[in-house]
Amino acid sequence: MRIRPRKTSWPLALAASGALLLSGCADFSESTAEQDWEPAPELTPEAGPQPELPEAGTPAVPSGRPGSPTPVPPPDGCTDYDKAVIATCLDTVSAVAALPTDGSAITALAAERRSGRISLVGTDAERSDFAALNVDATGDGGLTGLALSPTYAEDRLVFAYITTPEDNRVVRFAEGQEPKPVLTGIPKGSTGNQGALLTDGKGALLVATGNAGDPAAAADPDSLAGKILRIDTGGRPAPGNPRPDSPVLASGLHSPGGLCKAADGSRLWVTDQGPEQDAIHLVRPGEKLDAPAWTWPDKPGVTGCTDWTDMLAVVTSGAGNLQALPVTQDGSIGGKPQVTMDGDNGTSYGKLDGFDPVTPDYAVAGTVNKDGGDPVSSDDRVVIIVRPPSSGAGRD
Repeated sequence: MRIRPRKTSWPLALAASGALLLSGCADFSESTAEQDWEPAPELTPEAGPQPELPEAGTPAVPSGRPGSPTPVPPPDGCTDYDKAVIATCLDTVSAVAALPTDGSAITALAAERRSGRISLVGTDAERSDFAALNVDATGDGGLTGLALSPTYAEDRLVFAYITTPEDNRVVRFAEGQEPKPVLTGIPKGSTGNQGALLTDGKGALLVATGNAGDPAAAADPDSLAGKILRIDTGGRPAPGNPRPDSPVLASGLHSPGGLCKAADGSRLWVTDQGPEQDAIHLVRPGEKLDAPAWTWPDKPGVTGCTDWTDMLAVVTSGAGNLQALPVTQDGSIGGKPQVTMDGDNGTSYGKLDGFDPVTPDYAVAGTVNKDGGDPVSSDDRVVIIVRPPSSGAGRD
């Protein structure tokens, strides 16, 4: 398993989105901070050559289609000639987390749902093992959420949402270390086990939990199932929650696919796969998630999302595409989604999961084609996704 080496450099200073800071129930005295750490320098677009990636602001060119300026050969084993692919021959990449960088490359952590393995991948390096978590991947469980500490450059901590034989939980770990529990006892069921992680930019961790197959639990204020939780670094209710003694920020989820927020923190979104329709919700603290901002009756399998200010991008694990919803100045959805990366409108990579923005123009995502999809020889992969052009309301 390897990443195809790159000869180009990434010229932009990148910042990991959805970073996390959450200490576990265990002692933090085992710090892995680097004493000589210094902030990465801010680089301008002129600081180095542009990487060989699809042009920002346009959909990715379909590989080998008529009219493609540079037809891309099909994958050859684990070698993928698509310049947007940065890792190959993984398995069910259910979560990704972009890493801080000095501007020379894009790197990320890629989590496999079924194996619990986490790999370090990137544009200029071979794939390497980062951690291995013991998970129960029955049903939709396993390793489904991943994010970095906001001080990752200092503490090297990573946080994951996992399913165990007993429960769903949040754990934290450093490279090569055993995970330590942060929040345990999230209900587990035959379905509704997947979750998502994000920080709110104020030092608190946001945790989206499934309803464990029990809609009543999602409505129960005393249950951790079917909720967006907001906790502090010790797993306790974070200051400023609607109820000081409760971690619950909002309730009413079925099977959340992803959390994302605006760059300025002014709005928070969560995707949800419901029994009758998929939906994305604009989260309002203390309110039930019963009035979606947008719904998909055809249930494309909404997973990760990215708020690109005037556009809300959502990837799907069923339809296998990217759907870009226009966002108005007041933060509401302004029209139908523009569908790209479906083979007709941009290269299709199949079923997509995990979605983490890297810059205002690029994000990383994982594929889950080995989980009921139609995998090619280089699947599953981590790919760089280009921000679609803004065009208002999308097509039907």
